[in-house]
Amino acid sequence: MVPVIGRNPMKRVPTLILPPEWRIAERECTPQSDYLNRRAFVRSLGAGMAAGMVGISGAGCGSSVEVLPIPEGDPTDCNANPPSNPLQTICPSPTADLYPPPRRNNAYRFSEDITDRLAAATHNNYYEFIGRPDKINEIWDLMGPFQVRPWTVEVTGEVENPGVWAVEDLEREFGLEERVYRLRCVERWSAVIPWTGYPLRKLIEKARPLSTANWVRLVSFDRPAQAIGQSTQGFYPWPFYEALRMDEALHDLSFVATGAYGEPLPKQHGAPLRLAVPWKYGFKSIKAFQRIEFLEGQPSHFWTDFAPSEYGFYSNVNPAVGHPRWSQVEEFRLGSLDPRPTEVFNGYGNWVADLYDPDLLTYLS
Repeated sequence: MVPVIGRNPMKRVPTLILPPEWRIAERECTPQSDYLNRRAFVRSLGAGMAAGMVGISGAGCGSSVEVLPIPEGDPTDCNANPPSNPLQTICPSPTADLYPPPRRNNAYRFSEDITDRLAAATHNNYYEFIGRPDKINEIWDLMGPFQVRPWTVEVTGEVENPGVWAVEDLEREFGLEERVYRLRCVERWSAVIPWTGYPLRKLIEKARPLSTANWVRLVSFDRPAQAIGQSTQGFYPWPFYEALRMDEALHDLSFVATGAYGEPLPKQHGAPLRLAVPWKYGFKSIKAFQRIEFLEGQPSHFWTDFAPSEYGFYSNVNPAVGHPRWSQVEEFRLGSLDPRPTEVFNGYGNWVADLYDPDLLTYLS
């Protein structure tokens, strides 16, 4: 039975003023100098000793997973094909001076460990780059041809200020902060990721939506010459597209991520920018988007159009509503085989539950 929480589906939620309970205290974060020196420190320990250390490759804030040594490789050759290691997919950025962002007591998280950086970098659902059966989730070594600079975002539709904006200009205009969010994949794996970026609300406010703009649709790239999955899986309705209701998009939790673990995004995480909407299944957090459309009527989205019996528009995390082929009651953190209970709204119910009437909490809504 679906839990009965929330009453107003179209309520616009203002920016949170009081710090939510889930913001980590500043005193709990790893000092920035320690994080910046992590690679040299890991190398000095040696691989055997490093595997037993705590919190080196996770970006600060209480990581306690097994540490993998940071692999070597030319960090400037982000288009090497194939990359020599999972982090060589981080391309040089014109806003590199903004990373890591200052700690402003706004790294959003629960009291739990950050997922190991290399574990996160080597397990990614990104269908545009799935090129062979043995690489369903591990696609980092197929990212070499994909070009993430230059990159612009086009804004169209029901807005006063349409335009085409460079991603680095948006980063400098809005400023960057770090937020640590849970990520729950519909396939039952989960992670805890420290994202760098800015609230989606800032980009929406720059566009100045008209009163007729009730929905926000985001569209990704279409580059089959650079993305092997798009060239070999023509049965999907490329390019990928997603959508949010306006009040969801304006919520303080909806975040545009331009970096992770204190550096610009690796390509496999959605470089140069992606959404992070932590109370929804991960496919709602579209990667590498290039267009934002403000619409009066409700749009469809990629997975509902492709498999309407499996994927609903809202797709809020809910253990009480299973996928047609598997239960959503439990999940598995990357790097662990121990199941853990799935929480309604991925644990963010205190902040988002009143966005929804009960009949919108079903998975196939």
